[in-house]
This record gives sequence, structure tokens and C-alpha cells, in this order.
Amino acid sequence: MAVEKGPNLNQSGDCRNGADEEEEPWKEKSMAKPPTPVTNNRTWFTPKRLLIIFCIINLINYLDRGAIASNGVNGSPRVCSKNGTCSPGSGIQGNFNLTNFEDGVVSSAFMVGLLVASPIFASAAKSFNPFRLIGVGLAVWTVAVAICGFSFNFWSIAIARMFVGVGEASFISLAAPFIDDNAPTAQRTMWLGAFYMCIPTGVAVGYVYGGMMAHYGWRWAFRVEALIMLPFVILGFVMKPLDLKGFNAGLKKPLTVGPDGSADQGGDISQRQVATSENSKPSRSNPLRVFWRDLKSLLREKVFVVNVLGYIAYNFVIGAYSYWGPKAGYNIYHMKNADYMFGGVTAVCGILGSLIGGFVLDSVSSTISNAFKLLSFTTLVGAVFCFGAFCLKGLYGFLALFAIGELLVFATQAPVNFVCLHCVKPSLRPLSMAMSTVCIHVFGDVPSSPLVGLLQDHIHNWRATALILTSILFIAAAIWFIGIFFNSVDRSDEDESIVANPTTPLEKTTETT
Repeated sequence: MAVEKGPNLNQSGDCRNGADEEEEPWKEKSMAKPPTPVTNNRTWFTPKRLLIIFCIINLINYLDRGAIASNGVNGSPRVCSKNGTCSPGSGIQGNFNLTNFEDGVVSSAFMVGLLVASPIFASAAKSFNPFRLIGVGLAVWTVAVAICGFSFNFWSIAIARMFVGVGEASFISLAAPFIDDNAPTAQRTMWLGAFYMCIPTGVAVGYVYGGMMAHYGWRWAFRVEALIMLPFVILGFVMKPLDLKGFNAGLKKPLTVGPDGSADQGGDISQRQVATSENSKPSRSNPLRVFWRDLKSLLREKVFVVNVLGYIAYNFVIGAYSYWGPKAGYNIYHMKNADYMFGGVTAVCGILGSLIGGFVLDSVSSTISNAFKLLSFTTLVGAVFCFGAFCLKGLYGFLALFAIGELLVFATQAPVNFVCLHCVKPSLRPLSMAMSTVCIHVFGDVPSSPLVGLLQDHIHNWRATALILTSILFIAAAIWFIGIFFNSVDRSDEDESIVANPTTPLEKTTETT
């Protein structure tokens, strides 16, 4: 006896016949939203590669500073004997017949462009994608450095150096926030240390590079630098732009990294629950009004002010060291290869010191208070060793003490920039880095190079000049010591760009399908 099939009930209680039941799987497949593919828009641009690229660019920037300070590129002035016989001199100083003061101005000229352009690029990040701004800046830098290789007098090279500073401004203001966004939480300071170790390393390599390029003519040093930077300029324009935490200027979808480690610039933004505050949206109000409002907010941060004051005193010394170091070493200790010797010590100590500073701060817990403790201690002890080094008459004793001093002094690079990034809310980080850069140069190494040159022209004693300069490190240590007693709050994850899931532009996340 055949049994008649009755109507089937689905889970919701609806009555379905057999035909409908057979059609249901097809309907479910047709109505279901297909999983977002994670392979179509992947890019090789991962967090570690971002760090490597930024480190190379930073290295090239400071290689340029070391090269122009080297004896091979900077050269020596004309010297005339009592009987009227004059030597032609060498390098920039000899070719253009510059005094020590004018020579110091050439070294500091690029700072003028850097200081003017840094706040502009930081403010522009609210309206334009920060990654593209870096590409524009690097393009200006490359053209300006190339022009330095074709300069014909003091003013031509001084103006070209100003535009070198304009190009560097975008990178200096925006690179550190990008790195802080993408670094693993437990290694943030270490990543910053890796980035900032390129400062002393680049200067030191620049000394050696400048000495080598002297065999081909100082102009070729700048021309080759422009060629080396060119691929990164192209990369800045062809890569898909990235966004910073606290900003939403250029991307509709965030860049994330899939489970296999490849980056994905696709996906549904709603799944990541990204909520942008009013501060992170491109502002339609007067740019100057926005800038002054943000600047007032920044200057009300006592932690930022004290940190930068210490950084100014520190950079006054380091800036003069980097420019006058080879000449002082040559004149005090009669170093035959001052560029190579001074550059080698600075490179090794810069790399080790910057990495050790970041590693130590991560190990003891990366807080602002701990950063100030590390800053004051390493600067104080480093100053003692550097001061003692210049008191010695023997070359090898000087190198031993000075190397230890530089190792300790360069351990400040990661902590001081960590404080700048973490004492303010996300939308103020580019301005914090920009104004920090402006202040340490306006009151630090911009006046220090010509002032030290002027001091040397007056007292004609390189040892006394070096000791007077080194004593300013004790002032930097005292200022940073004051910062330990402030009630410091880490504001880097405060309020703004990401609410439900604080994912950074390249941070690894798990795609769900």
C-alpha cells in the first residue's frame, strides 16, 4: 500500500512541497552573499616590508647629511701663507671659497625648508592621503639633491639645500606614525629604534661615502644620491596609498593582512566596524584655523613640551657633532682618515645604541614614565664619557671613551620619539612629530653648526670647542629627569579613528568567509 507523502515542514514551520524542497538548496546558494575574496587585491606590502622601506629612505636622507659634512665633499678652505702663496682648497668650501660660518650655513640651509614644510605636510594629512604626501616629498627631495650637484656658487647650493629640507619634511612627519601603527604592540619601541638607528648610521655611512666620492668630484656625491632615491619616489606613486590611525583621507577600505601573511586592500569595511570621528575626517574649515587649534592642543601637553625641550638640548650637541666631528677629530688627534674612523665609530654605536634603547624600553614596559627614566640616565652617563673622551690626549683612549658615550647617547632615539607619539591623541601624532622636528632644528642643530663654527673662529681651539659643546648634554639629561615626575598618560589609542576594532593599516587580521 502506497503511503502518500504529506507536506514537509521546514525549520520555520512553513509548508513546502517536494519540488520546493529540491529548489531550496539552489535558492540558498543564489541568495547567499559570496565570501569576499582575499586574493584579488593582495599586495606584498606587509608591515615588515613597510619598516624596511622606510628605514632605507631614512638612511638615504641622513647619508646626504653625512656626505655634505665629510671632508671629502665639504672639503677645506683656501690657505694662504705669509709669503702670499695660497692653496686652492677642496670640496664645496674650497670651490666656493667659504668661511667656516658660511660653510655652517650651507649645512643648515636645508633645515629652513624642513621647518617651514613640516607643519604644512602634517596639516595636509587631514585632507590628503599621508602616503601620497610622502611620495610628493621624496620627489622634491630627489630633484633638489640633483640640483646640488650642479650648483655654481654659495647661494645656488644654499637654495637647493632648502628644497632638500622641503622634500624631507613629509617623510619625517609621517613615517614614524605609520611605523607605530603597524608595529606589534610588544615591539613598538624596538621598531622605532630600528627606524631611528638609520639617523646615526646614515650620517656615518655618509662620511665614508663622501670620502669615497671625493675621488670622482664632490658633485657626483649628490647626483648618485638622487639616482638611489628615484625608485622610492616611483614606489610612492604606484603603490596603493595607506591610511593612518586617526585619519581617513584617502582610502575607503583599510589595508589588512590575511592569514597567510599577504596584505589585502579589499574586503567589506563594515565587517571591520571602523568608525571615524569628526577629527579624523578631512576638514573643510580654514586650514590655518585648524592648524592653530591643533597646535594649541599640542602645546597644552606638558609631557610633550618637556620632552621636546630635552630633545632640543640633545640635538644641539648631536647636530654639531655630526657636522664638525670629522674636522675636530682631524685637528685634535690628527686622524689621517677622519671620515672613515669617525664614521665607523658613529655607525656601530648608532646601530647598537638605537636598538638597545628600544629593546630596553620594551623589556621594562614601554610607558612614558619609563621612557623619561631611560632618557635621563643614558644621556647623563653618555655625557660623562663623551666629555672625558675629549679631555684625553691619546687617540685610542679618545675612541674608546667616545664610543661608549655615543652608544649611550644614541640609546635615546627610540624613547624620545615614543614619547612624542604616545603623549597625544592619534590625530595629533603627525603634528607632534612635525613640531618636534621643527623645534629641535630651530633651536638645536640649525644654530649649533654655525655657532660652533663661529666659536672655533674666535678661540681657535678644537678641544675647548668640543668640551663646551659636550657640556650641553648635561642640560638635556636634567630636563628629561623632570619628565619622570609628570602624571603621564598614554593617549595613542584614545578616542578617534577605530572604535570596535583598533586595526592598524597593515596589522594582521583574520578574514572570515
